[in-house]
Amino acid sequence: MIDVPDGTPYDPEECLGVDAGIVHLSTDSDGESFSGEGVDQVREKIHTLKKALQEKGTKNAKRHLKKVSGKEARFKKDTNHCLSKKIVSKAKGTGRGIALEDLKGFNGRTMVGKSQKERFGKWAFDQLRRFITYKAVLEGVPVVLVDPRNTSRTCSVCGHCEKDNRTSQEQFSCLTCKYTEHADINAARNIRFKAAINRPIAV
Repeated sequence: MIDVPDGTPYDPEECLGVDAGIVHLSTDSDGESFSGEGVDQVREKIHTLKKALQEKGTKNAKRHLKKVSGKEARFKKDTNHCLSKKIVSKAKGTGRGIALEDLKGFNGRTMVGKSQKERFGKWAFDQLRRFITYKAVLEGVPVVLVDPRNTSRTCSVCGHCEKDNRTSQEQFSCLTCKYTEHADINAARNIRFKAAINRPIAV
């Protein structure tokens, strides 16, 4: 562990790559996911309730929907605060920077079905990225933004890039070298590699 004083910038030798997803809100290049079953259950519950209220359409339903939407926004904000704190703490504790895709909110690139997009596709990913960035600045942790193109299609072992490498939402299997990994972990490692090449472009 590397002890760096709060807010003191440092020059890391490498970055922790972080991939934002739908089922797992964030996964890093070490293979750690920062959201679990509990978050998934709450998101699904809120989605189901909102859908039922929208279909009902009465005045009471609309008032209730407004309250539920506010609760959803607070839940997203609180979850993103917790996730960003964990990610920044991990990067700082290991003397690394943080590498993120340069996205303007969620762009739908992840392979998911229509039902999953409806349930999870509106998560505040841009908010999560902002939280990570400003917490990192406060802690002196460098943040590198990388081009998001092909991070989910490229093999993090051999570099082969092909759409069919991504066999499902969760699975990555390289058609060339046969490397198999969870798709979010593979993407996070590609983000880390891109950051190593792109440095010192940081925020």
